Amino acid sequence: IRRRELIGGLHAAAAGTSLLPFGRKALAAEDPLSDWERVYLPIDPGVVLLDIAFVPDDPSHGFLLGTRQTILETKNGGSTWAPRSIPSAEEEDFNYRFNSISFKGKEGWIVGKPAILLYTADAGENWQRIPLSAQLPGDMVSIKGTGEKSAEMVTDQGAIYVTSNGGYNWKAAVQETVSATLNRTVSSGISGASYYTGTFSSVNRSPDGNYVAVSSRGNFYMTWEPGQAYWQPHNRAVARRIQNMGWRADGGLWLLVRGGGLYLSRGTGITEEFEEVPVQSRGFGILDIGYRSPDEAWAAGGSGILLKTTNSGRTWNRDRAADNIAANLYSVKFINEKQGFVLGNDGVLLKYLG
Repeated sequence: IRRRELIGGLHAAAAGTSLLPFGRKALAAEDPLSDWERVYLPIDPGVVLLDIAFVPDDPSHGFLLGTRQTILETKNGGSTWAPRSIPSAEEEDFNYRFNSISFKGKEGWIVGKPAILLYTADAGENWQRIPLSAQLPGDMVSIKGTGEKSAEMVTDQGAIYVTSNGGYNWKAAVQETVSATLNRTVSSGISGASYYTGTFSSVNRSPDGNYVAVSSRGNFYMTWEPGQAYWQPHNRAVARRIQNMGWRADGGLWLLVRGGGLYLSRGTGITEEFEEVPVQSRGFGILDIGYRSPDEAWAAGGSGILLKTTNSGRTWNRDRAADNIAANLYSVKFINEKQGFVLGNDGVLLKYLG
């Protein structure tokens, strides 16, 4: 779950096609080999889609978030979407950017900027707003439902909070923000860490609760494992600045650099050793990777770049499904092996056909 405006300096591009409310157009009709189709959404051009989630017990029922106070709902697996109104999230003075959504059973969580937290106990039929402290360090960029009335929330300044009573009380999981950690440990040898006042451009959580985050300048990354009191800084092992990082299906790390480079860590777990993998990025930035299975993954990026691997990332082939879509593809989300989506700017949503 990520801050798209900070990634790679890529800005919204004109969509190049008109939006057809509630309609859909299969890219597969243009390219019979394509694994994706575009779903047209009833939203204004210029909206950046940021996160998507489905109710675990009902894979046909899901929610899609974005900028400009965008919340959409589907009840047919993502084939069509309708705007969802949440009265408690509608205020005249704010135009919320909804960054992250997560479900655990029928309980769901949404966080956004300016600071807002929404909670549902009935699979999204009703949402209530949970008050938040005005002293919260940074903007909330990620939330993960972890159990009954329990969730884990992360801000772009590295604060991690956990709740076990539906969000009414939160406990800090780390003792200080990232800037405090780095400025206290200037002698750590981390390039760019001295007097650090920046934020994270991306934060990614593994299924077992480990985090990897990239500094807004892309000059180093940090990791955190449950039980650690502080984030652990790491120098980047590559010459170019880091675009994004995340977790492979086998527990290893992937790393994307500006200009379209892709690296995979050696082995699993947290490490600073990476090997570059040749990709046909055409010089456009690759912005995210999502795993459909341990072997199959998809990478997406600027100017409609879509890449596929079927051998755990050793080689990648280009899919031309989005070649004619003038948009940046920011996020790849697989709900399960049969259900996946690619989120982009200008309201671009691609749905996996399988």
